[in-house]
Amino acid sequence: MNVATSQFRSSEISAFGGMMDAMGGVATAVLAIVALTGTNPQLLEGVATIVFGGTLLVQGGTLVSEYSQLTASTSQLSAVQTTAEALSGDGLAALFPVGLAGIVLGILALLGVSMTVLAPVALIAFGAALMLSSQSVRRLYSLQAAARQAAEPHLMREYLSSELASGSAGLQFISGVAAAVLGIIAVSEVNYAALTLVGLLIVGLTLIVSGGALSGLVLSFARGGAQAS
Repeated sequence: MNVATSQFRSSEISAFGGMMDAMGGVATAVLAIVALTGTNPQLLEGVATIVFGGTLLVQGGTLVSEYSQLTASTSQLSAVQTTAEALSGDGLAALFPVGLAGIVLGILALLGVSMTVLAPVALIAFGAALMLSSQSVRRLYSLQAAARQAAEPHLMREYLSSELASGSAGLQFISGVAAAVLGIIAVSEVNYAALTLVGLLIVGLTLIVSGGALSGLVLSFARGGAQAS
């Protein structure tokens, strides 16, 4: 019972991290939209870059927490090996340095240090991080869905939840590509401000979807496990 309760609380913390991702996405998107209307675009662009960088740090921590919980809660060696591969075999680790870099670049942009270059470079890094980490997100959803479906194979809710989550991982990859392309074009200083803001809007909206999907799947997984206990 104590183990189940501990796992449930851990999942609630991870779900809270997913909601923080979504809130960070909302803040980034709102800042980008306001800036696109012409209201202090340079200031809001820098602030949105800082906010999104911080949100990537939260997302990285949330994903690591979920992978760690799955590893601790399973006794099957194959599942442990899959989790280890997820942590080391793709771009999950990129979220942390990119998040920190985004915060630093955003601060420098606010100080007026090469804003025409730093903000687009941060956007390129954000897009690359989303592309690289999308495989980790998809793998996490698959592990959680497989565990829940093994416990309750006839529960249609879990199937639909896993499908939605997998779709959000695919959306994350596509949005990462779009953001990186917009950042590359913006570096050439061809209407850099508008392109960078549009890119920030795209990645912000993506985190709203992926953060909400992660929270829903994590809480569903945790509650099902607690009830089974």
